[in-house]
Amino acid sequence: MELFGVAASLLALFAGFGVLIGLLFGFFGMGGSFLVTPALMVMGYETDVAVASGLAFVFATSVIATLKHRDLGQVDYKLGVLMIAGTTAGIEVGKLGLHALQAMGLADTVVSVIYVGLLGGIGAFITYQSTKGDGGGGISHDAEADADPGDIDATSEDIPDIAKKIQSYRVPPMISLRGGITVSLWMILGVAFATGLLSGFLGVGGGFIRMPALFYLIGVPVPVAVGTDLFEIVFSGGIGSFLYAMDGAVNLSIVVPLLAGSALGARLGAAATSLVDEDEIKVYFGVMLLLGALAVAVRKVGNFMEIPELQTVSLVIILGAATLVAGAVVVSSIRALRSGEPPAASAAD
Repeated sequence: MELFGVAASLLALFAGFGVLIGLLFGFFGMGGSFLVTPALMVMGYETDVAVASGLAFVFATSVIATLKHRDLGQVDYKLGVLMIAGTTAGIEVGKLGLHALQAMGLADTVVSVIYVGLLGGIGAFITYQSTKGDGGGGISHDAEADADPGDIDATSEDIPDIAKKIQSYRVPPMISLRGGITVSLWMILGVAFATGLLSGFLGVGGGFIRMPALFYLIGVPVPVAVGTDLFEIVFSGGIGSFLYAMDGAVNLSIVVPLLAGSALGARLGAAATSLVDEDEIKVYFGVMLLLGALAVAVRKVGNFMEIPELQTVSLVIILGAATLVAGAVVVSSIRALRSGEPPAASAAD
């Protein structure tokens, strides 16, 4: 049976895949292109179609998830606009560095090593910080307080040490952000530029860099970091998907069913950030990055040794990791709902 020239079973597969990615996207603020693009390529789609369709899907999903985070009071628009400005400049400089390496024939090797090292390093750091027993700088809330859903305040004890250090540099103008924190405009732009530099150099969206950077470097509460990161992706994803669409590379028979599923998944994932303990969010995020680093390493080894089977193994690792983490998010959310008590470090109490 076919619908619009596409097998119904394939449409159902894309819809189910969309639910999974949307849930992770709304929960972590990470782009889903790191899942969608390789999956489409393994399925036999051309590279430009896979990239363009994945980017269009990420753009639309980020809009859905951002709206949900907005409803929960977890988007700092002021911070988002400043990060977009700094990130854009960083991306341009990063691209120049990448082109220079390409001219020397070293781009693939250098980028692969840095990408795996960065994913694994950030993943290991976040997992360690979240499991070492002291909360790793989680944002705690008074469970008895009668606060508005969007009232997310951080005390000095809640903020990671490195973020406290950055906030201590009182270089005007100072900017007040959600979570009750104040930081220099130049520090925000500096962090944004650095994350953009890495994004442009590695050729990735950068959600896995920006989200932890907003928390560990700026000191923004994790739920707000996720919501603000998604707000940024709305713009970066929108521009990229528009440019690809002008070239006719976006395949709507892929994007539409993915979006149908992710519309549900993204809102569920965003809602879960207000149910799941904040340290659990960081643990899940760290595990995703560690497994992502393993998947990228396996794929690169497969390319180097010309073993195409390792491409499939890489895809199985990342899809398995996504399914495992998404399942853990759902189970944690259900437990929180059944207990009837807000988590110790929720986005909204």
